[in-house]
Amino acid sequence: MKAGARVRPGRLSSKVPGLKAPHPYPCCPDVELDLERSVQAVLRELSAQAPALQSNQGMWRWSLHKKVERDPSKSPALVRILLRELEKAESEDLRHVIIPLLHTLMYVLTKATGIAEELYRRTYAFCMRLLTLPAPYCTVALDCAVRLKTETAVPGTLYQRLVIAEQNLPSELYPYQERVFLFVDPELVSPSVCSALLLEIQAAQEQQTPEACMRHVVSHALQAALGEACHAGALQRKLQASPRHALERIFHAVVAAVEQMASEPSPSREGHLERLEEIYCSLLGPAAAARGRCGGHDALQDRPPSIPLPSPYITFHLWTDEEQLWKELVLFLRPRSQMRLSADLEALDLQGLLPDRELARVSVLSTDSGIERDLPLGADELLTPSSPEMEHGGLQRKGGMKKRAWPLDLLMLGGWDGPPGLHRRTGRPDGDGELLPGVSRLHTARVLVLGDDRMLGRLAQAYHSLRKRETQKFCLTPRLSLQLYYIPVLAAKKPAASRQPELGELAAFLGRADPWYQNTVNTLCPAIHKLAEMPPSLGSSRTVDPFILDVITYYVRMGTQPIYFQIYTVKIFFGDLSQDPPEDIFLTELTVKIQDSKLPKDGFSPRRKGVAEGPGAELSICYQKALLSHRAQEVTVSLRATGLVLKALPGSDTEVSGPTHCPPTAAPLPDHTCLNVSVTEVVKTSNLAGRSFSVVTNTFRTANIRIQSQDQRLLTLLLDKDSRRTFRDVVRFEVAPCPEPCSGTQKSKALWLSSHQQKEMERTRAMPKPLLMPINTFSGIVQ
Repeated sequence: MKAGARVRPGRLSSKVPGLKAPHPYPCCPDVELDLERSVQAVLRELSAQAPALQSNQGMWRWSLHKKVERDPSKSPALVRILLRELEKAESEDLRHVIIPLLHTLMYVLTKATGIAEELYRRTYAFCMRLLTLPAPYCTVALDCAVRLKTETAVPGTLYQRLVIAEQNLPSELYPYQERVFLFVDPELVSPSVCSALLLEIQAAQEQQTPEACMRHVVSHALQAALGEACHAGALQRKLQASPRHALERIFHAVVAAVEQMASEPSPSREGHLERLEEIYCSLLGPAAAARGRCGGHDALQDRPPSIPLPSPYITFHLWTDEEQLWKELVLFLRPRSQMRLSADLEALDLQGLLPDRELARVSVLSTDSGIERDLPLGADELLTPSSPEMEHGGLQRKGGMKKRAWPLDLLMLGGWDGPPGLHRRTGRPDGDGELLPGVSRLHTARVLVLGDDRMLGRLAQAYHSLRKRETQKFCLTPRLSLQLYYIPVLAAKKPAASRQPELGELAAFLGRADPWYQNTVNTLCPAIHKLAEMPPSLGSSRTVDPFILDVITYYVRMGTQPIYFQIYTVKIFFGDLSQDPPEDIFLTELTVKIQDSKLPKDGFSPRRKGVAEGPGAELSICYQKALLSHRAQEVTVSLRATGLVLKALPGSDTEVSGPTHCPPTAAPLPDHTCLNVSVTEVVKTSNLAGRSFSVVTNTFRTANIRIQSQDQRLLTLLLDKDSRRTFRDVVRFEVAPCPEPCSGTQKSKALWLSSHQQKEMERTRAMPKPLLMPINTFSGIVQ
């Protein structure tokens, strides 16, 4: 630099090699001690099951995040404490606390600013060491490591992408959109609970205007990159005074700077700082920027203000229509301006395809002459003039009919959820990818259901219907990533009720499988009932800290590891032969009861001779015994029983051992892909006093079972404990794992497959894949 040359006023950082993030604001020892106590309380929740701690489960994690949300200067201290506890858990092999602490740490890093680069690198190194552990530790660690690598090079990327996707802010460089669909069955959840949840969601979203979210994104990106050099108070005042068109221009400039740098193979932290400094100086001017750099007279008073992370856009739905889930997902995809469609897929309209008549063409008729030299550049591949292919390929023939290589996984509709068990939240939302050329999954639908096991049975019906419809119309699968979440809301317990309600079996299973789900989600039910009992407030901001909404937000953001549940199909035969045998599905339980009424003498099955009258009915049970070797062993028995229960969920902690977050293509595990059948058998005994009957409960495991009434007694079936799904006057039924719905579209597309792909499809049809419904948790099943 020449003598006397002046430095441009807008520069805030010198071009020093190895420039690191500015030092965060110091944190006093009392604050660190308070944060340490809160972290230890969370660890005690995970390590102990004392009744005193169970009453406040979930509150410590929420209060910990609230402390750093109200005072962002505490974030670096909390990151150091959490990282220290993680390294301690690693050295002492305390694996049960690793995933909860890692999720808590990543949630803090997403919202925080002013975190030293050294802390990012330590966290990244810790995640890389976890890759040597079995699933789910390596799966969660890989997800965190990928996000940390981008955030370290380009600070503020995670926050920006999360807000843009959740709030559906317009952005060409990051066009992904997410939406949370909250479904409540009004017949299963009380009106007071529905009203309280709706009011809390509305009160929080009234303040989340698009302009406010844009200001949050700009402020967070500049503070994350510039640190103490950013005059946070002056920046927020400037953004508040900016009109809508100016705010949008600044927002798009910041998003472009962050996304372009994050998309580079080797992003430069120094280059990122330079670009954001230019935007910062254009906002405040050189004089204000210099004051922020040098620490003006009000620098000590201008502590970094809290930049909230807005809750996701949530739509509340009362589930009253069987087709409601499908309709809402279609409406979510309605804007055509945000679609990336290739020419071959324009026929895939959202209204669906007509059967076999208007299927999208798989083959594309070529209009060239068939000679390679007549092809335009870029048609297939570019050849250099001196290449041998160019010299000898002048008169080579090319096939006139070009075949579109349809992925086999797409034809079998196995890619609805993206890669099973590993949903990455990095540059793209969960499960994103191109299943078809030119069609991107820009939308993520997070379907959250509240209720008990009956609500999950209804969700399984809707999920099965959705998958079946997709085999015929095929419009959601290539464009939408579907994520399912569940929060149990059971009826309020009576004081005399001490045992766990039977309607919460699936929630109890998820809690045993994932301890962090137990502490965070399963503890929401009492809080929801307390919220419903509170009198409604007339003020617009009736809840300062909405606990329930915050936990819901934390769950849908951090719950990325699914647990898959087998859906079972049941075919029912009635005593009246004029009725066609219907087919239905169930997820958790099928209950069989014996009716008092009997068939008429000319009914479906005549009464067997020699059968003594007694309680119950004479049943013929034919089932395939579940063996570890998966060999088929069929067993047929006849017995008198008063009832049966077919449960699809394990009932004890010892059975929560298999990794059901594994891909659906893996070999099925007996504990989770088999029914636990309990038969209440009537045993007849004879003695000097006469005949007497006793009741014995027999249990066995099977995946396929057929049951028929041998006498004139009729059966009543109850699916998923829901009285609305009751079938009466049944004489026979068959239960088997529900397969993936077959597709008429696959048969038409198979004509254009190669011989190898056709053989693969025939093999897959011979061994149909089971239909598994994923429910997202924080870690899947912890070994």
